[in-house]
Amino acid sequence: MTDEAVRWILAVVQVPAKPSRHRVAVWRELRRAGAVPVSQGTWALPATDAFRAAVERAAELAVEGGGRVAVFDVEPRDTESRVLIVDAFTAARIDEWREFTADCGKFQDEIAKEIAKEKFTFAELEEEEQSLERLRRWFRDLKKRDVLALPEARTAAELLRACARTLDGYAELVYTAVHGGPHGEVDPRTG
Repeated sequence: MTDEAVRWILAVVQVPAKPSRHRVAVWRELRRAGAVPVSQGTWALPATDAFRAAVERAAELAVEGGGRVAVFDVEPRDTESRVLIVDAFTAARIDEWREFTADCGKFQDEIAKEIAKEKFTFAELEEEEQSLERLRRWFRDLKKRDVLALPEARTAAELLRACARTLDGYAELVYTAVHGGPHGEVDPRTG
């Protein structure tokens, strides 16, 4: 989707300063959804059902804390106004994609370390499978927020596929170590 095709919501948040847990809960909900702050207490989000649902959850949290959230459907008046929102949203998504790709690198480094140590156990394999599943869930969440279809998403998808291939290779090593080498002998280190 092009940035001109995206419609926007502005959420103006007013929550009492004390106790701060209510403000923090609203802030976390908006951040988790992918909202970006455009000024003090004002957040921008794409006007899609998923983002609208997040604003509704944030509004409920604000009300619980004695506050409120005013929501506006907005159409930027000029290019500079559109750029303000699109640039903030794009920068937030790029930061998220960079963090994700860094974690993909850490995942691959971890498996390389286990291979170097010859730690070929089902327990370690299960732990790495859980790590890959966490990366997959995170990727799906980021993809939902990336309504601008940034190129960083394609790079992240490629890295996620590489992580899956790396795990497949490690799984083969674990199965070979546990169930025997090429002649059927069992590795005494793994059982």
